[in-house]
Amino acid sequence: MQRKNEQRQPRFWAKARQSSAVLFYIWILQSFASIAQAQTFEQEFGSGSLTLRDDQGRTIDAPRMETAVRMKVSGVVARVEVSQRFHNESDAWVEGLYAFPLPEHSAVDTLRMKVGERIIIGEIREKQQAQKIFEQARQQGQRASVVHQQRPNLFRTAVANIGPGETIEIVISYLQIVGQDAGRYSLRFPLTITPRYVPGVSANPEAQLTSETPIAAMTLAVPSDDTAALGDLQPQLAHADPQRQSVSMAIDIDAGAPVEKITSPYHPILVSATEHGAEIKLRNQQSPPDRDFELSWVPVVKSEPTIALFREPTDQGEHVLLMFMPPQDTRPINMPREVIFVIDTSGSMSGASIDQARAALANGLSTLQPADRFTVIQFNSAHEALFDEPVFASEKNLSRAQRYVSNLHATGGTEMLPALLTALSMPASREHLRQVIFITDAAVGNEDQLMLAIRQQLRSARLFTVGIGSAPNGHFLRSAARTGRGTFTYIGSIDEVENKMTALLNKLTSPVLTDIELSWPAGVVPEYAPASIGDLYAGEPIVVTARLQSPAKGMLSISGRTNGTWTRQISLNGMQPRTGVASLWARNRIGDLMDSRANGATDDSIRGSVLPLALQYQLVSNYTSLVAVDRTPARPDGESLHSRRIPNTKPHGLDWPAEGVPSTATPAQLNFAIGALLLLIALGWQLRERRLQRRQPQ
Repeated sequence: MQRKNEQRQPRFWAKARQSSAVLFYIWILQSFASIAQAQTFEQEFGSGSLTLRDDQGRTIDAPRMETAVRMKVSGVVARVEVSQRFHNESDAWVEGLYAFPLPEHSAVDTLRMKVGERIIIGEIREKQQAQKIFEQARQQGQRASVVHQQRPNLFRTAVANIGPGETIEIVISYLQIVGQDAGRYSLRFPLTITPRYVPGVSANPEAQLTSETPIAAMTLAVPSDDTAALGDLQPQLAHADPQRQSVSMAIDIDAGAPVEKITSPYHPILVSATEHGAEIKLRNQQSPPDRDFELSWVPVVKSEPTIALFREPTDQGEHVLLMFMPPQDTRPINMPREVIFVIDTSGSMSGASIDQARAALANGLSTLQPADRFTVIQFNSAHEALFDEPVFASEKNLSRAQRYVSNLHATGGTEMLPALLTALSMPASREHLRQVIFITDAAVGNEDQLMLAIRQQLRSARLFTVGIGSAPNGHFLRSAARTGRGTFTYIGSIDEVENKMTALLNKLTSPVLTDIELSWPAGVVPEYAPASIGDLYAGEPIVVTARLQSPAKGMLSISGRTNGTWTRQISLNGMQPRTGVASLWARNRIGDLMDSRANGATDDSIRGSVLPLALQYQLVSNYTSLVAVDRTPARPDGESLHSRRIPNTKPHGLDWPAEGVPSTATPAQLNFAIGALLLLIALGWQLRERRLQRRQPQ
């Protein structure tokens, strides 16, 4: 019997060794795959180097870039010019490629290319046609530039055939509506990009989503005609270096009256008063573009203006912009709240962002009353709920939550969708007003599917977004809040957490104006953009753009529900003419059409509606681009053209090395640890087998 066991043991250990060897080889393959994937990500982010090599191995400097921003604010509309100067300091002909953000509701309509004393005006063309024109000019040695929109707030430009020692200036111009909250006006200009997490491919991205949907089915494919955008969502990052990239700002505010309380929380500024407003410049006109610029001001007027009504007639109809303040008599809501805090703890939140997020969440918890209910959900590569469903805000539960929040750290990927679905599907109390507060930098690329989930699962809840960090994804955060009938708050510094969270939480307990309806004079049929008006909170204005088939005269009636029925009459006879209203309406309308993908609209139907509209109103969109070509050939025959992607400045406070990647790439270290353990086990089995063989009789 003993001999049989001894005979079986070698066979057993031989099989075990074979199995361990198979596992070891599988691990080797997985590890190399992980290494390859990690290297791919690392190459996308790049080292931040600003040089390239030609075919002979010579080092060539990439174009140096300076950005100058000029804003002209007139009432509630801003015309902004963004000048990008590309300096070729090498002795070779180069092409500069650059990804850059713009405000999410900007209507981009102008491109000028300046070469020496010559100015070439760009033209709006269908996207593929614009790229074809650019490529042909590029190959023929002509100076050319093309501007494509990759996302509503993310663009990329290419400038071809910049000669040795030459400077080419690209000027992009757009319109936007000035933000307003409780009498304070504000503008925000994004200056860099936080790399976005893009989940994998979904077999059916339009399927009904629930909290039970497998994570593998929740990921969203990058649209087939947008694969080039993936690289821009994972930009190269470089440390701030004003010698290589810098930004200057000049803002002229014409408010019709002097302004006061002018503040820029993230950039020191110089302010000069004017008769009708103020002129503002950055104190350092060679600042690194490493965080978003924000400016706010308050007009000095005897009584706060409550109505702004502008018109612009075109061949397409009468375009109207309406902005007015809701009622100011606020009283606390008697219904207790059910608050679900969702906090982003992914790798892109590392550094100052996670500190701001923890502080914002702790501040929100401190405002809860004993009758309120709450829970906390954190997410990175996975998500976790502190309580499986909302619990009462007792002293014990709040103390546990505060300890939980203080121990949160940033790591892993940004799997936002499962956390969002979990928050929206938690059992709700009929006695409580449900509010979801989402604290994130929104560094994701699957915005369409997230918006689909909000539309499908929101029900009676309200969604409030809190943007964290120096360069959050404002497009998604604003769109999510609008769709979720909530508000968007941006926190760019730890010093702002208390004031901005207090203001947000005051809105949560202030009566809203709901069920808003606009009644136009008889015979007037408006085409709104955005198509619907959401709920409003204290201090926020109603902003409506509409296209009318004929000029409107008479009275516009506005009604809504607050602590009762509220109505107001506005005369349309005194509308002021204002250039740009038509472009702003068209930009909003294009945004509505693009958002319809989340409601199941096909790409073909969206393209069929957006393309003629963008061409008609001469706007950059997903299907149209700006292209400018200097018809005179510049690059001599036989001279090579070297392309170089210019890195974006690393966002301020982002705790990643510029040459590295966040911990959203691959678990390579874990794979190596597992592999090493399997290798040790295999070696141990092999040694034991040899000992057993020695003990067997010869």
